[in-house]
Amino acid sequence: MRAHEAGALHGEIGHRGPAWLRTPIDVNALVPALWPRHVARAASGALEVAGLDIRDLATEFGTAVYVLDEDDLRSRCREFRAAFPDADVYYAGKAFLCRAVVRMIAEEGMFLDVCTGGELATALSAGMPAERIGFHGNNKSVAELTRAVDAGVGRIIVDSFAEIDRLTALARERGVRPRVLVRVTVGVEAHTHEFIATAHEDQKFGFSLAGGAAAAAAFKIIDEGVLELRGLHSHIGSQIFDASGFEVSARRVLSLQAQIRDARGVELPELDLGGGFGIAYTTQDDPATPQELAKRLRKIVDGECAAEKLTVPHLSIEPGRAIVGPAVFTLYEVGTVKDVDGLRTYVSVDGGMSDNIRTALYDASYSATVANRASTAEPLLARVVGKHCESGDIVVKDEFLPADVQPGDLVAVPGTGAYCRSMASNYNHVPRPPVVAVRDGRARLIVRRETEEDLLALDVG
Repeated sequence: MRAHEAGALHGEIGHRGPAWLRTPIDVNALVPALWPRHVARAASGALEVAGLDIRDLATEFGTAVYVLDEDDLRSRCREFRAAFPDADVYYAGKAFLCRAVVRMIAEEGMFLDVCTGGELATALSAGMPAERIGFHGNNKSVAELTRAVDAGVGRIIVDSFAEIDRLTALARERGVRPRVLVRVTVGVEAHTHEFIATAHEDQKFGFSLAGGAAAAAAFKIIDEGVLELRGLHSHIGSQIFDASGFEVSARRVLSLQAQIRDARGVELPELDLGGGFGIAYTTQDDPATPQELAKRLRKIVDGECAAEKLTVPHLSIEPGRAIVGPAVFTLYEVGTVKDVDGLRTYVSVDGGMSDNIRTALYDASYSATVANRASTAEPLLARVVGKHCESGDIVVKDEFLPADVQPGDLVAVPGTGAYCRSMASNYNHVPRPPVVAVRDGRARLIVRRETEEDLLALDVG
């Protein structure tokens, strides 16, 4: 396919946008917003990260491999804390969690949001203070709640009347008073994929605001007096760029705060607006900075509290993707290149939907570049695909790569820190990749590569 034809097709797809129809394509260029902050193309033509040659990382750790720029992650933690100095900033552990990351965010003064017993176990084993942990989940078991109560978890976000009953019974049995937030489903349609929108009425999370369940849950907790109701929680979805959803959500939740005050004489001291802040996966994405988010959210909350004559509550937010997503890229090796005349070129790599299910599951878009060298070849519209036995095993739907891309080349895909390793699987019995943290010219393994022995060890038949 000729370059201008590829450009026209790519413009229709919309990955780069109309500007690419007018601008020459540089397949060696790196768009800073898409990559960890310490990634650059060296004089050799290969990518470097934190002073390390990407080819050396591939030799030492193999491919596929997730590479985490530790200073990038830490700086994003600091930026959120600086932007929200009077709020509690919870790192949403579901984006990616391991003990090394728990220690990093703890050292940066962050709180931590977990949503299963396994995530809680990881947090506690890494030394995260229990009082700085918030525990989410729509179906927490008695065992999970027991562990949270016994550990002294700081906030439990209750999600159902059954959970309130379970937690109340545990609290009475142990003579403690857990601090809780009520998760409110506010009826906001976030402009995101159906499966990651979480505040509309027709879904599994939280207490309906419109149906009165949220108010009933708050009244039940207050009237029984066993649990300590600290406030309300709202989370409208993920990969969100438009602040209008947060504005509507805050208005509705604070209206409920006022209703609770008027009905029970209790002014709740806390408000958690959740997370879901978007990041740039392609040049089409334009995420807000933490400072911009803080300014918008503060304006919304202050205005609504003034309108309802409420004391401004202590805020919490829960960024996950916005912290770890841009700090990681995945490095693959090309195995085969298949040209389908008149359609596209398939570039197959040694990973795929087992290490990044998001393209198949959410129709997510990613970018990619040849990482081991620079090229003067013409741009080629390619689809980066995996090694799995599925036609939908796509890593990057459409990207310009050099026309001389070949087996043995390394391809790097940025923005893979959130939900890629967390949602990784052993589909087709492929072991999951390792995670390597890089900093100041050094690399360290923080999650080792799975082996065939690991897979077979679970097979007891």
